Amino acid sequence: MDFNIASDHWELLDLLKAVTSLLIGMILGAERELKDKAAGFRTITLICLGSTLFSLLSYKLGMGESEDATRIASYVVSGIGFLGAGVIFKDGFTINGLTTASIIWIAAAIGMSVGFGQFYTAFTFLGAGFVIIHLGGYINKKLLTMISLKNIELHIDKEDYKSRKELESAINNFCKRIELRQIEEHNSIIILHYECKVYTKKVLDLENYLVYNKYINSFKM
Repeated sequence: MDFNIASDHWELLDLLKAVTSLLIGMILGAERELKDKAAGFRTITLICLGSTLFSLLSYKLGMGESEDATRIASYVVSGIGFLGAGVIFKDGFTINGLTTASIIWIAAAIGMSVGFGQFYTAFTFLGAGFVIIHLGGYINKKLLTMISLKNIELHIDKEDYKSRKELESAINNFCKRIELRQIEEHNSIIILHYECKVYTKKVLDLENYLVYNKYINSFKM
């Protein structure tokens, strides 16, 4: 096999692919960086560039005698899975990092599209990705999701601690699930930290209950 086949087929188009991949990666990375996510500007940009490079090498080496060389690109998909898994973590009811992991995945896919010269496909999916990134939350909140995740902090007098079960039972009427995460004591005040999955249509009722409950000195939600 002639390993100079890649250099023999270097074209100005390859430079265009590199620049395009760089710009797309910077756009996706900036969006994550502005939201202060684990994988930000540099990470997403490098993932997009790396995927483009692997695709270029796969395409060019595949032009030689060995058709197996085209398998290089296929391993990008499994490799990106490890990076995506690294930004996902669970905290109580909440699973964080899924959107960032998905953006890592689509950044790699778009980078591969650029590497194989599919510019229209790359920009089409970049645009589609931004639509769902920016409008998905609104659509999910207004049309799909019936549950709101709330962190509730209750301040009650120590002498009223015995009312805790009563409070939890009442709050549970507004929730799909309630979980006590932490208990603190400060100067005869007991602070209860809950993580609740509240039915969206009952959020206002829950707020009214907390405001007018005789055992609750103050609360945060």
